Amino acid sequence: MKLSHFNFELPDELLAEYPSENRDESRLMVLNREKQTIEHKQFKDLIDYFNEDDVMILNDTKVFPARLFGNKEKTGARIEVFLLRELNAEQRLWDVLVDPARKIRIGNKLYFGDDEMLVAEVIDNTTSRGRTLRFLYDGSYEEFRKKLTQLGQTPLPKYINREVEPEDEERYQTIYAKKEGAVAAPTAGLHFSKHLLKRLEIKGINFAEITLHVGLGTFNPVEVEEHKMDSEEIIIPTQTADTINTALKEKRRICAVGTTAMRAIESSVSSKGNLNDYSGWTNKFIFPPYEFSIANCMITNFHTPKSTLLMMTAAFGGHDFVKKAYEEAVKEKYKFYSYGDAMLII
Repeated sequence: MKLSHFNFELPDELLAEYPSENRDESRLMVLNREKQTIEHKQFKDLIDYFNEDDVMILNDTKVFPARLFGNKEKTGARIEVFLLRELNAEQRLWDVLVDPARKIRIGNKLYFGDDEMLVAEVIDNTTSRGRTLRFLYDGSYEEFRKKLTQLGQTPLPKYINREVEPEDEERYQTIYAKKEGAVAAPTAGLHFSKHLLKRLEIKGINFAEITLHVGLGTFNPVEVEEHKMDSEEIIIPTQTADTINTALKEKRRICAVGTTAMRAIESSVSSKGNLNDYSGWTNKFIFPPYEFSIANCMITNFHTPKSTLLMMTAAFGGHDFVKKAYEEAVKEKYKFYSYGDAMLII
């Protein structure tokens, strides 16, 4: 398939700057692959498509406040530092992006906070905007992490053209987030409210939790056909694998909540087509044509043109059907991207 197959006109006003007022009252487009039908619902209507002992696979990663603002020594220039991943806890080494990058060289020091108690030294270049920082802080590791959290901001995607607001700390996080490590939210899960989860539980739906710590690479548009995904850490517990394999055997509905959950499970499939438990890394890139082994249902948001997320959705829903659905979404003014509306593909 060519890159042009995943391009479409997306009006700027359809990029969601804010989430819907209530999590489970965002819009939901339901695609039925067998009947080739498209329905327009609210997210809370999701419950009507599931029965007792069906399984929903949730990504329980937690977004940490990864965006910091510091000042360069001597010049005082304001520098944005985006924390990507911790490389060494003991030495307090972090892989980061800096902006503006041209001003930041090896040996430079950056000062954070009004009291400037947190200092970082640039010790290496990784990419054009990437740097390795060593943080210098007198307190314990726990105090250091607490300081990072205090100084950090919710890492809203760049397309959201506004300042971070207090509400974002809660809304750019799923209500079942547990394991800190993501720099972007698994956005399909943002639509679940406590009330909806309770209703699903009462109906007998089983929840199986995996962890995929979403990296910034999830936002990279595909520019060449040999696109390489960034590696992301995943954990699939034994209990999760057992729950899903039982549902597979019983031919239940197994729903991946989000492209991150789908990528995690497709990264650990046995030769017999079952799910293996796993702890490690994945850089799996899913695009059409692709045979999915585990999930027979997926919830996802509406994605931007030429994104890896759109490609996976097209692989699962069928390219032509998803293209038709996206044309309808634009016409019906569905909201796109992280704070946007949702799609259920059954």
